[in-house]
Amino acid sequence: MTPPFSSSWSSRSLAPPVAASNSRVRVSSGGDSSSSLGSRPIWWRRQRRQGDAMRGSWFQYRSHRDAAFAALLVMLLPVFFPTFFSPLGGASPSLFSEWNTPKPRHQSLLKGAFQQGTEDGQKSELWSPLAPQGWKPCIKSASPTELPENPTGYVQVFLDGGLNQQRMGICDAVAVAKILNATLVIPHLEVNPVWQDTSSFEEIYDVDHFINVLKDDVSIVRELPNEYSWSTREYYAVAIRATRIKTAPVHASANWYLENVLPILQSYGIAAIAPFSHRLAFDGLPGHIQQLRCKVNFQALTFVPHINALGETLVKRLRYPIQMHSNDLLQEVVEENVNEESGKFVVLHLRFDKDMAAHSACDFGGGKAERLALAKYRQVIWQGRVLNSQFTDEELRSKGRCPLTPEEIGLLLAALGFDSKTRLYLASHKVYGGESRISTLRKLFPLMEDKKSLASEEELGKVEGKASLLAAVDYYVSMHSNVFISASPGNMHNAVLGHRTYENLKTTRPNMALLGQLFLNKSMEWSEFRQAVQAGHKGRQGEIRLRKPKQSIYTYPAPDCMCQR
Repeated sequence: MTPPFSSSWSSRSLAPPVAASNSRVRVSSGGDSSSSLGSRPIWWRRQRRQGDAMRGSWFQYRSHRDAAFAALLVMLLPVFFPTFFSPLGGASPSLFSEWNTPKPRHQSLLKGAFQQGTEDGQKSELWSPLAPQGWKPCIKSASPTELPENPTGYVQVFLDGGLNQQRMGICDAVAVAKILNATLVIPHLEVNPVWQDTSSFEEIYDVDHFINVLKDDVSIVRELPNEYSWSTREYYAVAIRATRIKTAPVHASANWYLENVLPILQSYGIAAIAPFSHRLAFDGLPGHIQQLRCKVNFQALTFVPHINALGETLVKRLRYPIQMHSNDLLQEVVEENVNEESGKFVVLHLRFDKDMAAHSACDFGGGKAERLALAKYRQVIWQGRVLNSQFTDEELRSKGRCPLTPEEIGLLLAALGFDSKTRLYLASHKVYGGESRISTLRKLFPLMEDKKSLASEEELGKVEGKASLLAAVDYYVSMHSNVFISASPGNMHNAVLGHRTYENLKTTRPNMALLGQLFLNKSMEWSEFRQAVQAGHKGRQGEIRLRKPKQSIYTYPAPDCMCQR
């Protein structure tokens, strides 16, 4: 293969510069260059020309080499000195796209949002709790019969995903153990491949409470007895094992488990199911199994005390402002002017991390560099197998398939009537683009807080660097807010939406298709945008929606987990 620079050198620079050649001729002879060279032997002239050519090539090579080294140094500076170039992404495909955060894309709407006022009547409606809707939590005894004296064996499950995907898997695992009349081993939580979180079940949930609440429904043990101690994740990772079930289909029926897993239990006394996420159907199950899933989700799964304590601390500081004093202690401050918003706050789950941005295949205003970087990231993580990548940005947005950017979710909140006096809690692990990406949202809502702004380093010590524990704190705060809203659907959105529906708490569900179309209209005025947003979000504030076939019981708990008053 031809070297990168060889073709350009052969066409331009193999011969030495003319000026340098003439200068050397004058020094040697003081006369005409052609007559001087002509007096030399032919072999001497050939050697002279070859030497000049080699010297020219050497200078060219050094010039290109030095330029290449300089360019490489500039590219590596952000890697070796990230503090001088933040915010930067953790992976090289997003290096430049996160570095060069785009300017706001909806300047006209932002101008209107900054200038708007909110009437007192509208503020009262924003913060008023949901009226009773004729439904109440209703979880009956999940066991039509007593627990079997001799269970069929032990069931192990290995759960991947983040906190909320694993939460749903835990509920399903209890239900499967009940279907099989088996003893459930406390589920094993896999290391999250994105956040590299090694948090175990015991570090997140109160195990004693979990076992005690379910003691009349399912037999649960913390760990296997010694005779089965060989059944570990490492054991199943190195070879095909007869006790591992790896073919469980997504949304499998109860009969599938009775036909495929029960024989393994009867033969070996143990069955390990991996993968297990989303491996139990939402339809066609006995009523007592559905009720058991509800009981696990809403009663048995409670966080460990230190997570609840930290969450409660954050809730109190959101309801009552805090300020830093000279001794660096956080102290509560009583509000001087009590108004409709006093003691109230909104939780915003800003689902806008790098994975979400790349997987959506949408355009977020970062230009060609960002589009190429996200496309490369998609190729690395998903080998390009992303359904949305076959559609244009306009097609995706018009169908509501693009996550809302921090700027866009800020405009939505402003159009709904929230203003600069609204306390906003940002529930998010890491925002794609860093602080500069959310700067517009912070200008709209200067009272926006998060875990780090509300708690000290010492208070965050037990959860810092552990994505699942941080998400658990966010979940706790979300369940105690006056209003919850998510920038786009996902496991956190679905889990909190279902739990708040169960508790009859106000939860705003963004109309993604409507918002996508509105943001595509660059000529829309603020008053028209605001009117369209408010009209399009009537009936989307937490009103009961009965679960339809194939929909998740964890997102739509009625009627399986609730009954009419």
